[in-house]
Amino acid sequence: MSDQPGLTRRLGTVDAVVIGLGSMIGAGVFSVFAPAAAAAGSGFLIGLGIAAVVAYCNATASAQLAMQYPTSGGTYVYGRERLGDWWGFLAGWGFVIGKTASCAAMALTFAAYTVPPAWQRPVAVGAVLTLAAVNYRGVTRTARLSRVIVAVVLLTLAVVVAAGLLGGQADPDNLANGGDSALDLYGVLQSAGLLFFAFAGYARIATMGEEVRDPQHTIPRAIVVALAIAVAVYAVVAVATLLTLGTDGLAMSRAPLADAVTGGGWAWAMPVVVVGGAAASLGALLALIAGVGRTTLAMARQADLPRCLAAVHPRHRVPHRAEITVAVIVSLLVLTIDLRGAIGFSSFGVLFYYLIANLSAFTQPPEQRRFPRWLQILGAAGCVLLAATLPWQAVVAGLGMFAAGVVYRAIRLRL
Repeated sequence: MSDQPGLTRRLGTVDAVVIGLGSMIGAGVFSVFAPAAAAAGSGFLIGLGIAAVVAYCNATASAQLAMQYPTSGGTYVYGRERLGDWWGFLAGWGFVIGKTASCAAMALTFAAYTVPPAWQRPVAVGAVLTLAAVNYRGVTRTARLSRVIVAVVLLTLAVVVAAGLLGGQADPDNLANGGDSALDLYGVLQSAGLLFFAFAGYARIATMGEEVRDPQHTIPRAIVVALAIAVAVYAVVAVATLLTLGTDGLAMSRAPLADAVTGGGWAWAMPVVVVGGAAASLGALLALIAGVGRTTLAMARQADLPRCLAAVHPRHRVPHRAEITVAVIVSLLVLTIDLRGAIGFSSFGVLFYYLIANLSAFTQPPEQRRFPRWLQILGAAGCVLLAATLPWQAVVAGLGMFAAGVVYRAIRLRL
């Protein structure tokens, strides 16, 4: 593939932070809070804290590795370089398959906020194809649209927080709703595993390492900044929502932020929440398509996926065949899958991905390290624990997905 043009370094720190934020904010607040609250009960905020700690450990591993390997592919590349080809393949396979499911989940979330049920799947397909076309035109257009989307989402969340805190219905006792029962540790860990889905967006920054200016400095800084902003936003929104709905109300809600605004007496703000929910899911979908396309490109370059997917558009400098393929597969998934099942399945794949990232960072020598090794040990242990406590359907589906990948690569190597 030496005759293929390379990607172009066009993104600065702000661009990288915005792309990471667009992935995280949309995935977390609007889609995963309710199932996580249902799993954790009164331990919801504890689950959020555990997910944030594991995400921080994983982020430091990714940042440290990106300094040494500033190219497209993220942990697929890091695993190959530090642990061996099979480890890299499993990381890339888990990311591509898991995040493809995430794309479908975000497309369905967008449709759920904008159209009646009968129209949701066709509209979701339309969103996938439209954003794939934006990505096709170049990474700078992706970054510009991400800035607009993130601004709209943050404004919406500010309205939700104001409604929860100032609407007159906030009740501090709601933070302990269900607290009369014993804390369910398994449920808390399961909620943390589901909530981890909301923090994994910073992976998009690392997978786009070949398109970032001064990647040795930009990528680590952007990863940590994007994660810190997301954690702060999640914490504030979670508290405001709980003050209005309580744990039980949050767990049963199909649209928790909309219910929080209504419960806080700000029903007039419902159109703002609808627009924000649509924008958040679109922002996550936009960044997800870009990230999956770059990892597909890296795997195709090594023949771990069909080599034809390694093509880079000579004008727009994007992996256009990979992104078109991703858009087609996501469109098919949108027509068949369930939203909540996709979240658990995606979490399993991405937790395995970050397990390999932590193991890879652990092997780096002192001169290539930026963070202490104990963070990688904690991160790896956290990934295993959270993956094991996900809903059993997600665990079984995830293990089957990795088994299929092993069979695929073994056959390819024999042939």
